[in-house]
Amino acid sequence: MKRSELLKLFRENGITLKRSGKKHDMYYSPITGKTFPVPRHKTEIATGTLNSMLTDAGLK
Repeated sequence: MKRSELLKLFRENGITLKRSGKKHDMYYSPITGKTFPVPRHKTEIATGTLNSMLTDAGLK
């Protein structure tokens, strides 16, 4: 999945950007109450990384 598609999915589900960094952005999910990193400079996110982020976000 592309990073832009993932961020659109986050916006639709109320997941917000908590802070920006050099290599990762930190997002907060009100569904799970977790904060998790999302890589900044990858256009295509690896499957394992994507599954982990979706689980932390409460979307899987």
